[in-house]
Amino acid sequence: MGGIWKGSLPLLGGELDVTISIVPLANGRYFAALDVPAQKVGRMPTEITVRGDSVLMRMPAAGSRYAALLDTVKREMVGVWTQAGVQSKVLLRYSPMPTTSGPGTRLAPPYREEEIVFTNPMSRLNLSGMLTVPAGPGPFPAVVLVSDLGAQDRDGTVGNYHMMGSLADYLTRRGIAVLRYDDRGVGQSEGSTETATTQALVSDVQAAVNFLRARIEINISRIGVIGHGEGANVALLAAGQPLPPAFVVSLAGYGLTGQQTLLEQQVALHKASKLSPALVQAAYERKRTMYDIIRLTAPAQALSIVSNMLRQDQPALDASAAQAAARHLLTPWHRYFLSFDPIEQLDQIRCPVLLLSGTSDLEAPADLHQTQLEKELRSFNHSTTAKRLPGVNHLFQPPKTEWTLMNGEMKPLFSAVAQETMREWIMGLMVKK
Repeated sequence: MGGIWKGSLPLLGGELDVTISIVPLANGRYFAALDVPAQKVGRMPTEITVRGDSVLMRMPAAGSRYAALLDTVKREMVGVWTQAGVQSKVLLRYSPMPTTSGPGTRLAPPYREEEIVFTNPMSRLNLSGMLTVPAGPGPFPAVVLVSDLGAQDRDGTVGNYHMMGSLADYLTRRGIAVLRYDDRGVGQSEGSTETATTQALVSDVQAAVNFLRARIEINISRIGVIGHGEGANVALLAAGQPLPPAFVVSLAGYGLTGQQTLLEQQVALHKASKLSPALVQAAYERKRTMYDIIRLTAPAQALSIVSNMLRQDQPALDASAAQAAARHLLTPWHRYFLSFDPIEQLDQIRCPVLLLSGTSDLEAPADLHQTQLEKELRSFNHSTTAKRLPGVNHLFQPPKTEWTLMNGEMKPLFSAVAQETMREWIMGLMVKK
């Protein structure tokens, strides 16, 4: 039963790849988590009950459930996926959980890895992470990696794709030290992403940069920040503060307000699902009204209104599930992000900035987001470089034709063009100094 279960969830006009990781526990129960890479759902808590060959999974945060029969011979589950009252037949196939030993064990890398903990004195939090340092005496240039929306681990794990871990490995092998850390409330990091606003996360980046400044093997004048999505906006905000990083790389940074960003993401998803223009527009107006209520109404009153709206939109939701979903939409982070304007403070940035986006990014399309960032930055900062990478998506994966095959399965990987573009630009800055 324990392992990785993969399948496709049918949608109107398409389908979504889903992965459920199941880990047997010592008490005879199971831990399960849902990943839907296309919707940036990662490690969503999943309740699982197993009775003989019957398996029931519930994902309260998504208002979904999956009831299936387990075939231990074929190593597959066949059942019905229910969401918002819509039922779909879904087949999940088994693959083994990756292990830390045996065939395919990761070889020791040609650089030093160090588990670290650094302190954010402003928030009085300890954050855990990994520092990778190239072979040799140094001092080396270095970067801090900052993740996108939501609670993510230091590797930026989505399914079997490790965005930040892959980037850290690539850069460290090529002479750049890298600090990547678990977001607040993840792993051994203290705090919570739900209570931390985008602005508050700037202090985490500043603490990480100061940690590197105290390391003898790091070149104190060559420490930059690479951020992805919201992490890119956090990195840009840090660059406008006292004691800024030496440079910033923005990977698919957001250029629209938080509310506009989330609304446009919903529109893109609905269009991909082949909904009619009228339904897309109706859903847009409904969600915009909900976001306005969240932004402009006192939390206690907003909770009741949003919960009611969710139940009207999804009749299958019971009262408790609707309340839980409404609370998730009313976290301090979400309320702040809806009003967040990413270009408001860009005029304070003086360090070199590299803006990278992919032409296949559906969550932060370059024409909407990078165009705004580039226009604003260039009006104040002449050290701004912007590039758009053909076929690259929001997770900076290349087209699937460029993915690798492992054990007969395509394995997602970080775009080699994107990695080399960053390395070349960073090392070019080092030569200029």
